Amino acid sequence: MFWGRMFCSVSQKVRPAVRVSERLSALRNAQIRASSSTSPTFRLLEDSLELNYGGAPMFFNYVWLRDHCRSASSYNTATNQRNLDTGCIDLSIRPVHTHLSDGHLILTWPDGHRSEFSHSWLSENTYEKQRQTTMQRRVLWNADAYNSAHVQTSKWEKFMKCGEELKKFLRNYLLYGIAFVDEVPTTVEATEAVTQRVSLIRETTYGKMWCFTSDFSRGDTAYSQLALDRHTDTSYFHEPCGIQVFHCLKHEGAGGRTLLVDGFYAAEQLRQKSPENFELLSRVPIQHEYIENTEGHRNHMTGIGPLLQVYPWNNEVYMMRYNNYDRSVINTIPHDTVQWWYVAHRELTAELRRPENELWVKLTPGKVIFIDNWRVLHGRESFSGLRQLCGCYLTRDDVLSNARCLGLEDLA
Repeated sequence: MFWGRMFCSVSQKVRPAVRVSERLSALRNAQIRASSSTSPTFRLLEDSLELNYGGAPMFFNYVWLRDHCRSASSYNTATNQRNLDTGCIDLSIRPVHTHLSDGHLILTWPDGHRSEFSHSWLSENTYEKQRQTTMQRRVLWNADAYNSAHVQTSKWEKFMKCGEELKKFLRNYLLYGIAFVDEVPTTVEATEAVTQRVSLIRETTYGKMWCFTSDFSRGDTAYSQLALDRHTDTSYFHEPCGIQVFHCLKHEGAGGRTLLVDGFYAAEQLRQKSPENFELLSRVPIQHEYIENTEGHRNHMTGIGPLLQVYPWNNEVYMMRYNNYDRSVINTIPHDTVQWWYVAHRELTAELRRPENELWVKLTPGKVIFIDNWRVLHGRESFSGLRQLCGCYLTRDDVLSNARCLGLEDLA
């Protein structure tokens, strides 16, 4: 750059040599300053170490540093488990010697033990990084956005045999909260097989695989022909089921389309428009309840939690409990906050009920849908005739584990 500017024209008079020397010296000094500003530095504080790396300060408590040592005596790399007894670390511990070398922070402790951390590992695991990082990357959608994405469905034969097809399916599921497998044989056994390709079945009071019609065999409006408004399932569990699976085996009648709404999209709209209402719904716990007293089935379950559950360090929504059918008596909110809660609930409900947010899908025999029950609300329109569905709940942790093992750590 410098030499190009100096000789921009062959007819230009050559500048004095002293001017050239000064410019080169200034350029070298600027490069040195830039290099030193990006070189890692550290500063020892009273109970923590400040590391400047990548242009931002990061702080690491001394006990934390000793607790996270990855030496062979402190950490078992074969099992990825800690060997060190955290309860035995001196809470006033400080390193006796600290230095930086070849991209690593090296500390020597009072007992002579040496801990070594790469700058990149520390940067990835600092609180400052986590506070600004999305835990699970998602594509928030309304109906137009989802349809415009042209998300491909998987086909039964390829899905059951091909690892790459399973990976594509899981990527779609994690990004959008829903995914489909088509051409599945219309039997409970085939439906069970396709679900076990994804995760383990979670057994509940409804059993493992369930098959039902509108016969009111259980004390739930799902066992009817009535329309169902958008909701999440098992909000009355302490840990609501993570994945909901539906397969329509037979329908001899009309209606019965499935309604899907991205709850995280609606929650984000609420956050942007009314942050104080978002905050209230993410902090105030309410109770959901399931009471069943029918012939052969007696249950009384309760689950308590905010409508919007967020990670406290970055305020990211990770679960919704929204079920107006199963919401119990509101007695966990102070009387002077109840009115505000209803206002916030109404605004969230309005977002969830916007027609542009509603994705309607006809579940025909052979089409299996997987729904993230912590994120995507589902419902249905009323129907006539015989309609037989089967399905199950899946364990959320095993879905995420499966995705990580297939290389989808950035989503799971």
